[in-house]
Amino acid sequence: MRVCIVVPTLNPGRLWDAFSAALLENLADLGLPAHSVLILDSASNDGTLEKATAAGFRVHSISRDSFDHGGTRQVAVALERGAEFLVYLTQDAVLAQPDAIRILLKALENPAVGAAYGRQLPRPQARSVEVHARLFNYPPVSRLRSFADRQSLGFKSIFASNSFCAYRRSALISVGGFPQRAICSEESIAIGRMHIEGWQSAYVAEATVYHSHGFTVAQEFQRYFDVGVTHAREPFMLEMFGTANGEGKRFVISEFRYLLEHEPSLIPSALLRTLTKLIGYRLGRKEAQLSLAMRRRLSMNGCFWRAECTARDQRSARAPIQGARADQWLASSAQRVTEMIPHPLQAKQELRRPAELATEVVRTSPVQQQRVR
Repeated sequence: MRVCIVVPTLNPGRLWDAFSAALLENLADLGLPAHSVLILDSASNDGTLEKATAAGFRVHSISRDSFDHGGTRQVAVALERGAEFLVYLTQDAVLAQPDAIRILLKALENPAVGAAYGRQLPRPQARSVEVHARLFNYPPVSRLRSFADRQSLGFKSIFASNSFCAYRRSALISVGGFPQRAICSEESIAIGRMHIEGWQSAYVAEATVYHSHGFTVAQEFQRYFDVGVTHAREPFMLEMFGTANGEGKRFVISEFRYLLEHEPSLIPSALLRTLTKLIGYRLGRKEAQLSLAMRRRLSMNGCFWRAECTARDQRSARAPIQGARADQWLASSAQRVTEMIPHPLQAKQELRRPAELATEVVRTSPVQQQRVR
């Protein structure tokens, strides 16, 4: 079995030691040498390169501005021509078992399976909002999925995460690999194409990593803006697999019940997050009508927008959003939200006025103004 483990990195800092130790344990379990690991580093300056080299990992360096969630991972597909399987991890996904990768790869013994992703467990210090997100998206039961499952699972049928995901290289090649330009969700784009071509994907609940995020409200907005951009630019995802509306409603109901039982004090924050995600997503779907400067500010991935065609954005900069009052309200609401979103360098700060935001958005919503439909 020819396996390459691919890890994009950028200043992992304190996370590196635990990540590297767990990865080396898994290499020993597989009987693989350290140079089976390919580090795709975006000019880290925290000693990552030195530590990775000392561990025996191979390092391929790229500039920070050239990083792209799809394009950078596609670099590994091009470099590792001798690999049969590619296992992707993120630098903050710590393998929870010494045999996690072996268990994940077992799913690819089925020749019909083109990709398999593992279960993500919440960090030990995670609070209830963070914990619920992992429990909802990564249940304890494994499952095979195919194109036919879109009928029962809808958009969920192509869900996956490159924080811990293995691919059959030939399957990736057969659908053109990862998209060269992807602000996020590159794994769902690739798996969606695989399903259309007849490949299956597998969720392997027995293979686990510790990986979760305590996003601020502002970061939730930015993250869902990026998801909306992806759905706008890859229309086949919604056309072929349906919208994520049903899954979103199930998530909100499940989260409310979970918080009511475990941490009721977080319910107001969760409701605000839900509203913020919705506004972010809807703005992302309309990103073509926003200026480049606005898109960069609304997004979690500023580097993505630096590679956009500046001339095109200058021609279409600040194009007015036409249509119903609901769209006009959406644009003005987004402006109020972005005024409260900190610059990316201050992304760790929470929104300072969540209550004001919620009150203002509800007060000016089309529902409050004679129910615009």
